[in-house]
Amino acid sequence: MSTEEAVPQTKTDNGAAGEGAPRQKSEKELLKEAKKQEKLAKLKAKQEKQAALDAKKQDGEGKKDKKKKERSVISYDVKTEKGSKKDTKCPMPDSYSPEYVEAAWYDWWQQSGFFKPEYGGRDINTTPYEDKFIIVIPPPNVTGKLHLGHALTNAVEDCLTRWHRMNGKMCLWNPGCDHAGIATQVVVEKKLMRERQLTRHDLGRENFVDEVWKWKNEKGDQIYNQLRRIGGSYDWDRACFTMEPKLYKAVQEAFVRLHDKKLIYRSVRLVNWSCTLNSAISDIEVDKKEISGRTMLAVPGYKDKVEFGVLISFAYKVEGSDEEIVVATTRIETMLGDTAVAVHPEDPRYKHLHGKSVIHPFTDRRLPIVCDDFVEREFGTGAVKITPAHDHNDYEVGVRHKLERLNIIDEKGNITGDCGQFTGMKRFDARIAVLQALKDKGLYRDTKDNPMVVPTCSRSKDVIEPLLKPQWYIDVKDMNAAAIKAVKDGELKIIPEMHIKTWNNWLGNVQDWCISRQLWWGHRIPAYFVTVDDPSVKPGQDSDGDYWVCGRTEEEARQAAAKKFNVPLEKISLKQDEDVLDTWFSSAIFPFSIFGWPDQTVDLEAFYPGTLLETGHDILFFWVARMVMFGQTLMGKLPFKEVYLHAMVRDAHGRKMSKSLGNVVDPIDVIRGISLEGLHERLLDGNLDEKEVKKAIEGQKADYPNGIPECGTDALRFALIAYTSQGRDINLDVLRVQGYRFFCNKLWNATKFALNGLGENYKPTVQHQLSGKEREMDLWILSRLSLAVESCTSGFQAYDFPAATTACYNFWLYELCDWYLEYMKPILYGSDEDAKAVCRHVLYTCLDVGLRLLHPFMPFLTEELFQRLPRRQENSPPSISVTAYPLPADMQHRDMDRESRVEFAQSIVKSIRSMRADYNLTPKTTADVYVKCTDDDTASKVKLFTDIIQTLTNSSAVHVLVSDSAPEGCAMLTVSAKCEVHLMLKGLIDVEKETKKLEGKKETLGKSLKKLEDATAKPDYSDKVPQDVRNQNTEKVSQLKQEIEKLSQALSTLLTFQ
Repeated sequence: MSTEEAVPQTKTDNGAAGEGAPRQKSEKELLKEAKKQEKLAKLKAKQEKQAALDAKKQDGEGKKDKKKKERSVISYDVKTEKGSKKDTKCPMPDSYSPEYVEAAWYDWWQQSGFFKPEYGGRDINTTPYEDKFIIVIPPPNVTGKLHLGHALTNAVEDCLTRWHRMNGKMCLWNPGCDHAGIATQVVVEKKLMRERQLTRHDLGRENFVDEVWKWKNEKGDQIYNQLRRIGGSYDWDRACFTMEPKLYKAVQEAFVRLHDKKLIYRSVRLVNWSCTLNSAISDIEVDKKEISGRTMLAVPGYKDKVEFGVLISFAYKVEGSDEEIVVATTRIETMLGDTAVAVHPEDPRYKHLHGKSVIHPFTDRRLPIVCDDFVEREFGTGAVKITPAHDHNDYEVGVRHKLERLNIIDEKGNITGDCGQFTGMKRFDARIAVLQALKDKGLYRDTKDNPMVVPTCSRSKDVIEPLLKPQWYIDVKDMNAAAIKAVKDGELKIIPEMHIKTWNNWLGNVQDWCISRQLWWGHRIPAYFVTVDDPSVKPGQDSDGDYWVCGRTEEEARQAAAKKFNVPLEKISLKQDEDVLDTWFSSAIFPFSIFGWPDQTVDLEAFYPGTLLETGHDILFFWVARMVMFGQTLMGKLPFKEVYLHAMVRDAHGRKMSKSLGNVVDPIDVIRGISLEGLHERLLDGNLDEKEVKKAIEGQKADYPNGIPECGTDALRFALIAYTSQGRDINLDVLRVQGYRFFCNKLWNATKFALNGLGENYKPTVQHQLSGKEREMDLWILSRLSLAVESCTSGFQAYDFPAATTACYNFWLYELCDWYLEYMKPILYGSDEDAKAVCRHVLYTCLDVGLRLLHPFMPFLTEELFQRLPRRQENSPPSISVTAYPLPADMQHRDMDRESRVEFAQSIVKSIRSMRADYNLTPKTTADVYVKCTDDDTASKVKLFTDIIQTLTNSSAVHVLVSDSAPEGCAMLTVSAKCEVHLMLKGLIDVEKETKKLEGKKETLGKSLKKLEDATAKPDYSDKVPQDVRNQNTEKVSQLKQEIEKLSQALSTLLTFQ
């Protein structure tokens, strides 16, 4: 069968080395084949388009003429009630249609309870832990739609869950959704402004939160529907939302317990502040924008762009002298908050100034000159301005030297009081004004380009301002040490292991966790500021943790306050903290809050701890580490035994997915297909501004000029999993996904042909066993099937997903379709009934086992095809999803010697096919083949397969020669050191015509080679041309030379015919 529309994968094999031994395709060959397939697909599309234009021109009558017949959409139109089993007794459509195949199955799976751990009447409490597989979803944000990164997570987790389920484990994959504090609040705020010209402050907190809930209730099901469409085998009855009452209760409990353990405390420290959001944000929500020098950036709230990437030097006058100290800064406006100048204690240039002060030019404030080892003497002037309230490093210096911390920028990004003429200015307007004022005073010295990182808010795109704020913090020192120890002692396994070093470094150096967020949407902090109506109790400050109490309810907090201050309840007034908790706080308790903790529920007993946590490596610290910390601290147990971290999905160019680039793709659009115009409309549904939309549209035009073709769920899943190599990011070209859709079509056609070959009345044996009548090719395909089973099992066990997908792909495409089905056609159409029966039994085993191997990756297509197969036993499981996965112990047919013999015969077939293609022989043209061997042993190997070689090469006869020579008029190719193949061409081709054709092709290739060689020979080639392009050119030169040499040999052969 043709492999024209299939995407190649690495063909793995453990066969013996030597003549005709199985060979593994290299990455280079794989890439070469993939590129070839992409070119073929593009060429085919181009030819079809041109053919349509030509047809229209020939007709000459425009719309009245016959229109190009469009491919009709094949859909499942049999009336089936929601949740009922799909009808598979109807005839199979002629070709694969994702829409047809994916219809009805999911509802039936869910209705039948296949995805529930209790399926089959199993008891969740009495089933041993080792017989369970428990995994929780990394809860996606409720803010809208999933992207391809979510699709990868879903595909990997689902294939693992389905594999464990098919291996007899009790499986629970728990779904859920995250309230996504900042992201959701931003979306709803923008919606309010866009639709009603209102801010959240216009509504007030309670009404605004009601609006968010309305939005969540309208949009919340969207993500769950996407997860269903991608085929996720979740137990939907256990789905959770992080703001629902059960989880809200758990969050309050966790906060109170950690506060009671003195692990949560209140402190005034620098935070990442977003002036636009008016909130502190976590490190993960800070984008680090690298710039190489002076750069003008757009900042929300400013009409003109703001200058970044420059280092400005200015002078401070030393008090009581004519001396000055020159300092430099990238944020000149912060000099308004300077409270010291630091120098290195051993720097001889400043030793005479130790203990002295400089004078602030705008406030007459005295700034002490302090000595600190953190100063780099070699950098700049060796003197550093210190702004403790607006810089993280300066804050630490301020703590060491007990410096005053002056807040000169407020929450909205404006300059505060006591800053003279600059008071009330916006911070970046003050940047310009301060610089000019320094020039006016003669204190400006220099401006230089300075590479730097500009921290920006990922949500608002605002530039982050470090501000001093009283916030709640978690003391993580002991928790982190315990998490490091768990990995070191082997209690927790991190895969791939390369992430362990990062785990240890991060947990060993991280600061205490700021958990306060100045938002309205989220879990409001259950902490209360206490005012005591008693003159004996001194009034407290907001920043003083001693005047705060916690409680699961306000009444509980009041009791705690009365006890703490030793006064009656009526003397206590409480005000709950306005802030909410960092979203990651609720995510950190997700593995046990979803099961009803702190209540000791049946589910908590049965499903905590989990088996595996699977997610992207980008949230290793922000989520994974914190789940481990909270699990050990609050539950006394690790939340899971293993962590598998998958790669990040990037676009075909290796760029991070970004809405503003237009490369964020909704997986549903890949499944269904979408036009370019449809992609543009998706952008208008989001929150991008006009400029970002324009940029994104251009990106979409470049990447998807014809939109995205319909690929289907199975092809998307298979592509994502197939490219999930441990430790590497995935540069995903959507056209590669389309290649796997062609693979799905191949599976469909192969199974349809096979079912016809089996016949309507075929009944498989109760169990698979050999009859003793199997021929060489029958035993060969069973050997290859055994290898596929071994490779899939070991691949899943080692989280080596490409090994498993490659094994499935190679078996179906390169072995079953390309060889065995072609081999058995003459047998099925022949009269040998015994041979037919053997072939049918072997074929059935290949289909049955092959579909089960594929099911974790391609659930819909495999279910559709599996349901059309007859069953071995009457009481077989109702669905492939709950049918046993093939095990190596059940398929012990591996015979590497036999594989080596068949591989040798295949190489002969490939050589003959290659020569037929070189000389343009049509399929109907049969020719004699002469296989010249150097010894009898080699000849005997060939004779085993002469019938197969003749069938698979359209040959009229196959002659095996040892001492005799092949007749004249043959083309020849070397198969191995002991074997040559001669193809009789004399009398079959027009020599003169073929000679001209080959000479023309050789001339064209020669011109291309010369052009390429001239380009690579230029003196500046190495300097101007990127390395990857040079590598491609080198490969092209090599390919062209090989093709030209091949043509030269063919022309030499033709000369002998004249």
